[in-house]
Formats: sequence, structure tokens, C-alpha cells
Amino acid sequence: MPALPGRDFRHPQAWGGEVGPVAVPSQQARPVAARPESIAAPFAALVIAAVAMGLSPILVRLAEVGPFTSAFWRVTLALPVLYGWMRISERGRTEPVRRFPRATLWVGLAFAADLFFWHLAIVTTTVANATLFATTAPIWVVLFGWLMFRKRVSAGVLAGLGLCILGGGALLAQSLQARVGTALGDLFGLVTGVFFGLYFLAVQAARKGRSAARVTFEATVITAALLLLVALGLEHQLLPRTLHGVAALVAMAWVSHAGGQGLLTVALGHLPATFSSLVIFLEAIAAACLAWAILGEPVTAIQAGGGLAILAGIYIARPR
Repeated sequence: MPALPGRDFRHPQAWGGEVGPVAVPSQQARPVAARPESIAAPFAALVIAAVAMGLSPILVRLAEVGPFTSAFWRVTLALPVLYGWMRISERGRTEPVRRFPRATLWVGLAFAADLFFWHLAIVTTTVANATLFATTAPIWVVLFGWLMFRKRVSAGVLAGLGLCILGGGALLAQSLQARVGTALGDLFGLVTGVFFGLYFLAVQAARKGRSAARVTFEATVITAALLLLVALGLEHQLLPRTLHGVAALVAMAWVSHAGGQGLLTVALGHLPATFSSLVIFLEAIAAACLAWAILGEPVTAIQAGGGLAILAGIYIARPR
């Protein structure tokens, strides 16, 4: 059958958005098979995001304010940067954009709850315990993805998840503590993982048809408003005492939030939430390396093995 004039078989619009009759085009009009999307750029964004977010625990120590106040400043000081990013990314866009849709509201709520319970866990249990339970986020991504969206995962993803969890435990093995007095804090850490898992799924839903910059900015506005209420209600000192504390808060906002969460949102527009949540295990590796370089904390052979297990798990679970 000769090719239809003015039709491009590579695009569904050529059939009015529907599948037309089966036709065998000539050699000149033979459609070109669609190439699978490369994951190199979004994967690089995930890795950089993990390193940026891995810096946040160190900056919390240097911030000279309480944990809830530091969480508030983390998102609030990032708003000017995120607003500028949004304006640049949407320059030249003429069609109207719906502001604060339901999915973005869920992103802001999930991240506010994540930061609230994360900082609450830090002050009621050891940092190691809080971090370990927070890294259960991929489990909840898999579970909620199946319950809410009926998304099934492959055996490779499950194997990668197991390796990443074992690796995360090994990274924190020597500093983990099991005490009755920290049980409540451990529970807060587990709740942190639940909300971080919901955050991944909410971001992926919010990214459909919307730019990463707008999703990140609007969700951060919601998170900042909620955390302001928490900081005012639970803490009294809202400002750091020295310029060093100010610098720590600015770095946390610009690097860990604007950079880390922004790049994570970019990646979630191209990669599955399950795989992305596994890559964020690199945050634990980054935190260990930064603690060694900045705070002088040693890295043991067990921790190094845990880091290798995380890398192996990510490789096994990678999208084919």
C-alpha cells in the first residue's frame, strides 16, 4: 500500500489519537521503531540528589537551632531559588498552568510529615537508629505502589531491595543500639520511612504533565507553611546565634533541598519510584563519606561492605 500523503506513521496523531487499520507501508514510509528513553541523565540526577541530601545530617548539627526550626529553614530559604528555577523553566509557556493541584498538595503534606518525624526521631533515638528505620522507604514504595496503583515489581527489584537494606544496615551496624528507652524514637524513624515512601509516589503522580520546578516549588510552599506552625509551637529560638549557623541553614536549603529534592523530582519524571527509592540509599554512603571527610568519623570494613552491597542492589534493580 503506498504511503498516505502528509501522514507520519511514527506519531499517534497521524491516526487522530486512535489506532487505525493495520497497514503495511512502503519502504519509503516504513515507521522507525521508538527508541527507549535513556536513563543516564535521570540516574545522574538521582546520584547527585542522594549526595546533596546526604549532607543534611551534618548541616543539622551545625545549624545552631532546634530540629524543627532547622527543618523549617531548610525549605523556606530554598523558596527563592526554586521560584527562580520555576520561572526559567516555564519561560515562553503560553498555556495556563493549574496551581497547587491535589497531587502536589499530597507531595507537600508527605514531605512535611517526613521531615517532622525524621527530626523527631533524631532527638528521641540515636541518629543511627533513626537513619536505619528511615531507609525502609523503598519497602513502603513497593507496598503502597501495589496497594494503591497495582504496580508489580520484578524479582530483580526485590533482590536489589534486599541487598540495599542489608547494605544500609551494615553501614550503620557498629553504631546501632537496641534499648527500651529509644523504642518510641525508633517508631518515629519507621514512620519517617513510611512518609518518605509516600513522598516518592506522590511526586511521581504530580510530575505527570507538570514541570519538576513547579512541583518542587509548590510542594515546598506547603511544607514550609506546615513546618512554620510546628516550629512556632514546639521551639522558641528561630534564629541561629552566629554566621556559621546561618551558613549551615543556607547550605541545607540550597544544596540539600533545592538541589537534592529538586533533582529527585526531575528524576521521578523519568524513572520508576521503586528504583529511585533504592538509589536514594546512596544518601547513606554519601553521609558516611562526608562524616569521614568533615567530622573525622572512621569508615570500617563492615561499612565499606555495606556500601558495596547497596551499589550491587541498585545495579540488579536497574530498569532494563
